[in-house]
Amino acid sequence: MAEQAREQTTINAPVEQCFGTLVDFESYPEWAGDLKQAIVIAYDDQQRAVVVEYRAAAMGRSTTYRLQYDYEGAPNRLGWELLSGDLERELDGNYLLHPGTEPDTTDVVYELAVDLIVPIPGFVKRRAEARILKTALSELKARVEGGSVVDVGDDDLDDEPGTQPGDQSAGT
Repeated sequence: MAEQAREQTTINAPVEQCFGTLVDFESYPEWAGDLKQAIVIAYDDQQRAVVVEYRAAAMGRSTTYRLQYDYEGAPNRLGWELLSGDLERELDGNYLLHPGTEPDTTDVVYELAVDLIVPIPGFVKRRAEARILKTALSELKARVEGGSVVDVGDDDLDDEPGTQPGDQSAGT
């Protein structure tokens, strides 16, 4: 099993709005930069997407993978696990959504475990995980708040995932 990386942010919108954006899977390519396509393959008896196939840019090529979504704890949690992928062995995670300390804000925690079929050095993997997490949260925040997406440059990746700037402790 891969190590789980974790990152968090606060979004200026209520939990329900954040959750609604997260479950609108087919719109992901409009705002999630690396995703080129999202197709809902299966729905549950409540007409919620439970299997989604994605095509994304990864490591200089295109990858296709299918995720199965879990709505246990919704709208405060959206979980998923990898069903199949051409580069991925594991791509499991969840978003945790809780009301923020300010009115109409949401504290969002993104947890992700990634393991690729192609072996890569640990430091490269941790750097890629950090970039995935920071970019995903930045793009989600921009989509929900109606702003433009902020570019997450390499300068933002000096710390391990799940740590605060300057914190030398290991991330989760």
